[in-house]
Amino acid sequence: MNVVDTAHASGFTVILDGRIGREEYQSVSGSVSALQRFAEAVRQDAASQCESAPLQSPAVDLSGRLRRSFIGGARKSGGRAALARRASHNVRRMLP
Repeated sequence: MNVVDTAHASGFTVILDGRIGREEYQSVSGSVSALQRFAEAVRQDAASQCESAPLQSPAVDLSGRLRRSFIGGARKSGGRAALARRASHNVRRMLP
């Protein structure tokens, strides 16, 4: 999904503010109804990507493992410091 093209198609005005090297800086402006059309286009694109993506087990997904570790640590520790220590340990353990 090209965000700039989607914004333009939704009714936003897209302005090239400048270019430094290969990087372009753009701004968009528009009405609330254009924002609603943009949000709907993004939602539809995300839904179509979810439908076409193969299902993955959360156990294989790195973020799923991290999420479960955070949740498990929060339940066991009851405090933020212990949760942070557990998250740091889990990230170090998962890195190659």
